[in-house]
Amino acid sequence: MEKKCTHKDQIQDVHPKDITVCEDCVKIGGEWVSLRLCLTCGHVGCCDSSPNQHARKHFEATKHPIIKSVTPGEEFTWCYVDNIYI
Repeated sequence: MEKKCTHKDQIQDVHPKDITVCEDCVKIGGEWVSLRLCLTCGHVGCCDSSPNQHARKHFEATKHPIIKSVTPGEEFTWCYVDNIYI
């Protein structure tokens, strides 16, 4: 049986102010590898390969489940809760 995401209902029409930087890394002078957009609130955070993993920390703090890569050349959407690409 194929696993499905059960959180698509939490996807909103988000409009982040800047998808070219990790908001949290900028605040602390950190660096990032790739960027992820929270599809619930529009927060832009760095990926799990980045030193600070701000996208995951945002999920852990807010429970907003679905992110989308906003890094050029990467096209995927991920559900943290169901642990699958959607």
